[in-house]
Amino acid sequence: MTTADLLVIISNVIIYYVLVYYLPFSLLTHTSIASVNEVINYMAVDCSVWLTVAFTFDRFVLICCQKFREKYCSEKTAAVITATVCAVFCFKNIPLYFAFEPADIINGVEWGANFKASYYTLPGWITFDWLDTILNPLLPYLVIILLNALTVRHIVLANQTRRALQGKRNDQNSNDPEVQSRRKSIILLFSISGTFIVLWMPFVVFFLISRITDRHYDPEEYTDPLLIAEYTGDMFQLLSSCTNTCIYALAQTKFREQFRNAITYPFFAIIKYAK
Repeated sequence: MTTADLLVIISNVIIYYVLVYYLPFSLLTHTSIASVNEVINYMAVDCSVWLTVAFTFDRFVLICCQKFREKYCSEKTAAVITATVCAVFCFKNIPLYFAFEPADIINGVEWGANFKASYYTLPGWITFDWLDTILNPLLPYLVIILLNALTVRHIVLANQTRRALQGKRNDQNSNDPEVQSRRKSIILLFSISGTFIVLWMPFVVFFLISRITDRHYDPEEYTDPLLIAEYTGDMFQLLSSCTNTCIYALAQTKFREQFRNAITYPFFAIIKYAK
């Protein structure tokens, strides 16, 4: 999940929004390369979102499914799920390469990449666009909300049962290690999936409004409210790829330990070599 988020930052933010903006006539802005980068952007975002869904499902199984978790929550299963998600969404976005056309043609050289006009009119591309948005982020929205609701319900009921068996009051439960563990699980789960829901909401709202009203913006008209709305949605959507890595690093003790070891290892190696 963290690797996919990092790929989103590299391909979508650094290359697409920074380098292309400040180097408008570089190799990156040739239509063929720009189209490839667009496809990579879609692949990275899809993988980031669905790995977040996979993480949420993994937490759900770990907390709520006592019998199933021994088979599911393993390194082998995690590797299979990760590889499957990445492979499916890489192949799913390949057709997008053929949806772009040059934004400008200067001295016979094609620059930039915009969606073809047929992308908004041909039934095949319209179906693909709706399928793309259903898979990301409408369906992940519903799945994450459902899994979170079931997880919280299970934890609340389990805590109530535990308090009843131990004969403790609610305010005497703060030092219970089992309850503390469950509370940390809720915090981590809601931090990652909750920020996803909030930060993707402007993008979802923009998509629904633009499709229901059948309005499309002019990419050259920078004062168009629809263009401003889409850029705002993109900004928040890309921000969600930054938050997951930070949240995971702050919440996981082992993750912090490994990161600390990676940072300090070169210094210890130099000191050891000097001795």
